[in-house]
Amino acid sequence: MLVAASGYAQPKIGQKAPEISMTDITGKTRTLSSLKGKVVLVDFWASWCMPCRKGIREVTPIYNRFAKKGFEIFAISLDTDKSAWKHAIEKDKMTWWQMLEPGGWDGATALAWKIDQLPTSFLVDRHGVIISIDPSPTELQRYLQQALN
Repeated sequence: MLVAASGYAQPKIGQKAPEISMTDITGKTRTLSSLKGKVVLVDFWASWCMPCRKGIREVTPIYNRFAKKGFEIFAISLDTDKSAWKHAIEKDKMTWWQMLEPGGWDGATALAWKIDQLPTSFLVDRHGVIISIDPSPTELQRYLQQALN
């Protein structure tokens, strides 16, 4: 499976974000393109990833501040344990879109986006273009203040 991934390149700043279509925690199909017009953080994470969980705690107040102004998080977990994934969502009070990547690291979305470490995130502007990779909470907040206020 990893050989198949060699044909992919991780999306870069200035490129249009590749489409994502996944089923969320409620069973509803969600697409990245349906969020056009919003600023989106595509966040790859896992319940067992402590840097991911720390980042979630840092991003939560930013999400709460900007969600009603046009900011969304499209979170994709590479967990293989569905109950651990659900427990982490509940424990960390994540209220944004949550997807579980079937196949974890070898799942179609993780391979298409060439995810090789966690956490990995991509900030996508209102037009679907990647404007930052792994933005810090400070960078994220600064951009959202400019773009959404």
